[in-house]
Amino acid sequence: MAASFYIKQNDTAPSIEAALKDSNGRVKSMANASLVKFHMKDEDGTIKINGGTGTIVNATKGTVAYEWQTGDTSSVGTHTAEFQIEYVNGQIETFPNTGYIKVIIKDELA
Repeated sequence: MAASFYIKQNDTAPSIEAALKDSNGRVKSMANASLVKFHMKDEDGTIKINGGTGTIVNATKGTVAYEWQTGDTSSVGTHTAEFQIEYVNGQIETFPNTGYIKVIIKDELA
């Protein structure tokens, strides 16, 4: 899941989507998830998105997504990101748990 996601500066589509897996590479069901959050920081460590509201796309396949908001992709460069899941029992788990999602925001021409 720690693949790279490319998007152009100031774009809000497509959304970023991930199939969440545990540290053994098994799909993590989202059937007991109550909340999906998305976090992203730039290469200087500045938080760009702190707890953005994500959605469950397919609970059985562990697929979640985040819809970009205006301003989320304004900073060109390589960013690190993660999804944070809160379960109905109050436990929290962050994905990927072996690294980060690399988000690369490229310059827009106009």
